[in-house]
Amino acid sequence: MVIGMQIVEVEIKLPYREKGTILSRILGKVRGKIRDIHFHPPDAMGMSEVRMEVIDENPTSLLGELKKLVRNGKFSFRVFSEA
Repeated sequence: MVIGMQIVEVEIKLPYREKGTILSRILGKVRGKIRDIHFHPPDAMGMSEVRMEVIDENPTSLLGELKKLVRNGKFSFRVFSEA
């Protein structure tokens, strides 16, 4: 069975102070696969939110790698559809 490309929305909430360091590592992993990305300002607790849509053949391995990078934040995702 051949699995096609899938669109995955990834929502990451991370501390504002660590945002630059973590995002540089994340973007190194997903470079060339990003379809759309939105950066939201920090809330009252100092947590920034990043939402991005990623197109990938094997999103489970990519999401596993991203979870390892986001240790001090929250990570959630939704699989939209096949591209």
